[in-house]
Amino acid sequence: MRDPMSAFTDAFTSFLFGKVETTRLPVRTSTGQAQAVYLPTAAPGLGDSGVIIGREVYSGKGYIYDPFQLYGQQLPAPHWLVLGESGNGKSALEKTYVLRQLRFRDRQVVVLDAQGEDGAGEWNLIAQELGITPIRLDPMAALDGGIKLNPLDPAITTTGQLALLRTIIEVAMGHGLDERSGFALKVAHAYVHGTIVERQPVLMDIVEQLRHPEPESAEAMNVDIDDVRAWGLDVALVLDRLVDGDLRGMFDGPTTVGIDLDSPLIVFDLSHIDRNSIAMPILMAIVGVWLEHTWIRPDRKKRIFLVEEAWHIINSPFVAQLFQRLLKFGRRLGLSFVAVVHHLSDVVDGAAAKEAAAILKMASTRTIYAQKADEARATGQVLGLPRWAVEIIPSLTPGIAVWDVNGNVQVVKHLVTEAERPLVFTDRAMTENSQASDASDAADAMTGGLPDHVRAAEWEAEQRAILMEQQRLNASSESTVA
Repeated sequence: MRDPMSAFTDAFTSFLFGKVETTRLPVRTSTGQAQAVYLPTAAPGLGDSGVIIGREVYSGKGYIYDPFQLYGQQLPAPHWLVLGESGNGKSALEKTYVLRQLRFRDRQVVVLDAQGEDGAGEWNLIAQELGITPIRLDPMAALDGGIKLNPLDPAITTTGQLALLRTIIEVAMGHGLDERSGFALKVAHAYVHGTIVERQPVLMDIVEQLRHPEPESAEAMNVDIDDVRAWGLDVALVLDRLVDGDLRGMFDGPTTVGIDLDSPLIVFDLSHIDRNSIAMPILMAIVGVWLEHTWIRPDRKKRIFLVEEAWHIINSPFVAQLFQRLLKFGRRLGLSFVAVVHHLSDVVDGAAAKEAAAILKMASTRTIYAQKADEARATGQVLGLPRWAVEIIPSLTPGIAVWDVNGNVQVVKHLVTEAERPLVFTDRAMTENSQASDASDAADAMTGGLPDHVRAAEWEAEQRAILMEQQRLNASSESTVA
């Protein structure tokens, strides 16, 4: 109990100066206990220049990403790896990312679309919305006047043609060419390139020259003509499969006229190709070299090369080497390679583990959607993810992913606008609820039934809404401790 003098002093002080606050006695605590009284913190974002991806889960801030803006400062390379099991939002992320990147005038995108839906590639709706015809590679259609890509197209340099022919043969054979077979191929290509000038050389010209080599070729190396013919026999048999075998039609004629390599979006529809056949890696090799020599140019454009089912590339040593060179070469010319893979084990445990590791090392951005616990642990070990990120990967819900941008690791919720939703919805064949029906009806409404100027106006309005949402998220996050 307080003494009378202290009570009188407090009363007199309060009368003169007003009521004074009581003094709280100090409390002893540990740093572990004290941290609970502070507001949660989150890692800083990647800046506000680029395209909006969504919202950072822990801070609520807008998450903006652009490899071209970050390259050289926060990113040593502009390449991107997207991982995750089906149904978690990989396709929606890729498609909205491409649509938003195309808002910039200096962007151009090529997509290798290996997923099929309703008889067409899953990028077909987006291509239609943008007024673009996909390049559909189909062996059956090619026989009836469909799309052809010529490995000997004059747009490809002589060195590139020979490198492409070697890659095709090595992929089909499953091993590298020996020196003698390589010599037979080289002399056949040199003869065809030097003598056929009135038209585009085609693969059949190479096959015929391998079967019937010129005497000059043998004399140049002081060998018998029969030896040169024997050395080129296996090579001729492999190329004959592209000319007159089960892979005929797509590569055994002049390149189809009208393929627009200046279009902002180029879609190679591979959905009619058996993904488990040898045709897929051969096709990847041809498209890769063809793009390297005809599409990537020093014109200051920023290009994005997105590959669905990218394990077809990374799992073949020869194709992986080709794309590894493409990545190194393209980085100087503004190329961002985006590889979409379901499981990292499809890559690191494959036949091209060494090449896969090199490609993964060049991917400074990694986005990981939900995976099973054991797969998440293996992924975390290969990619060097922090422990907390590995632990939450199995519990991620669709649309939420762990983003690792050169060590800046955050959890991001992807945002899809109403205008984008019908274009990125890809589960129509497996979903029989009202949402699927509504999305399909909305897609029909957007791709037809409205005048072009109305659709364009709605698209512009929706894109402005994206930018306004980006500004709103950034403004609201200023009150959040980051």
